Amino acid sequence: MEKENLMCLLRIKGTEVSLVLEQSVLSWTFNKRRAYRKKSLTVAIPVNEIVTVRLGDGKQQTKGVAPSTQFTVYHVSRKSSSKRWSLQMVTFTAPDAQVAHSWVQAIQKKMFETGHTRPRKLLVFINPYGGRGKASRIYYSEISFLFQLAGIETDVIETTRANHARDYILEADLQTYDGVVCVGGDGMFSELLHGLVKRTQSDSGVCEDKENAMLTPCSLRIGIIPAGSTDCVCFATVGINDPVTSALHIIIGDTQPMDVCASYNDGQLMKYSVSLIGYGFFGDVLRESENLRWVGPIRYDLAGIKMVFSNQSYRGTVEYLEAYESNSSPRDNTRCRTGCLVCSESSERLREAAEECQDCQSDTWKKVTGSFLAINITGMSSACPKSQDGLSPTAHLADGTADLILVQESSTMQFLRHLNRHTNRKDQVTWG
Repeated sequence: MEKENLMCLLRIKGTEVSLVLEQSVLSWTFNKRRAYRKKSLTVAIPVNEIVTVRLGDGKQQTKGVAPSTQFTVYHVSRKSSSKRWSLQMVTFTAPDAQVAHSWVQAIQKKMFETGHTRPRKLLVFINPYGGRGKASRIYYSEISFLFQLAGIETDVIETTRANHARDYILEADLQTYDGVVCVGGDGMFSELLHGLVKRTQSDSGVCEDKENAMLTPCSLRIGIIPAGSTDCVCFATVGINDPVTSALHIIIGDTQPMDVCASYNDGQLMKYSVSLIGYGFFGDVLRESENLRWVGPIRYDLAGIKMVFSNQSYRGTVEYLEAYESNSSPRDNTRCRTGCLVCSESSERLREAAEECQDCQSDTWKKVTGSFLAINITGMSSACPKSQDGLSPTAHLADGTADLILVQESSTMQFLRHLNRHTNRKDQVTWG
C-alpha cells in the first residue's frame, strides 16, 4: 500500500471522514462540523484493540453499495469509568474496491505488528456443571462467534469429570496451540494451572517435590472466560467477571504474569495456587461447601454462616520469611493493574533474591504462636464480586511475594466485623 493511502477521505454512513492509520492508532475525523460543535469530531482507536477488519459492511447481505468498496473495523469499546469491554464496529466506504482492499491489508499488517502476540489456535475447556451451570450457554451464545470473527481456530472439550482438563493436558499434544482457555470458575482454572505446570516440569525433567527446585515457566498462556461461582482469579486480574470482556482480552493478546504459590507436606507437593491458600475458616468453608454443591453458588454463604457461628480456632505456630526490600507493602494504598511497574521489574529482582536466599539461615524466619481462626496466604487481592477490594487490596500479581493474614482467636462478633470489612473498607486488616 502506498504511503498516501494511509490518509485519505472516506465515508461513514454518507458522512465524509479523514481516515488516518499511524503506527499504533487508527483515527478518523468527521470533516463536516455540526452546528452545535465548535470543532470537528475525531475518534481514535489503538491498533492493538482492533479485533479484526473485513471487506464488506458487516452484514451477510448488502444493498445499494457493492461490498467490495466497503470495509468494516471491529474494535474494543470501553468507557473510562468501567472495566467492562464490548465489541463495536464501524463501516467505511472507499472511492473504489482497490482502496478498500488496500486499507484492509494495511490495518491487518499493523494489528500483528503492534502489541502482544495474538493467539491463532486455542484449546477450550468448558465445565458444564460448575457455578450456575451456564458455562456451555455462555460460550456458544456469547464467546464462540467472537473467536470466529477474530479468525481464531478452537478445539472445544466439555469436561465430564473432576480433573478431566488436567489429565488431558498432561497427555495431549499441545504443540499446535497458542493457549488454553477455561470456561468455568476458579476450580477449572486450577485444573488447567496444575496440568500446565506439571506438564511443563515433566517435559523439562524438573522434580516438583523438591521445594527449592527452579520450576520451568509455562510457555502456553491460560485464558479465563468467567462462568463460575466466585470467579476470583478473573476478577482480580481483569477487574470484572464479564465473559465478553475476558474474551476480548484473549483475542487481542493481553497478558498478565502471575505468581504461583506451591504448598508442600512432608516433602510432597500438595497444590499450586495463584489466589488464596487458607487454613482455618476459609478451608473449613470450602470443605463444608462441597457437601452443598447441589444448591449452587449460595453454598458458600450457607457454609460461611455455619463456620462463623462455630467459631472454630486452631492452635499452632506459623513461620514465615519476611519479604526483603519489597517495593510494595500490604498496608500501602497502591493497586496492581496492567503494566504495574512493581511487577514488570520483578523478574530480575526475584532472580537475584533467589540466589541470595540460598544462603539464608533458619534464624531469619519469624515465628508467631497462638490460636488462630484463620491463616491466609494470598498472592493477589483475591477480589470477587462480593468483596471487590479483596482480602488484601494492595497485593501484587507478580512481585514474587504473598501477603500473610493471621486472624487470631476472637469472639464471633469481632470476627463478623472483620469479615464485613472485606465488603466496605479499604484497610481490611485492623478492626479498629
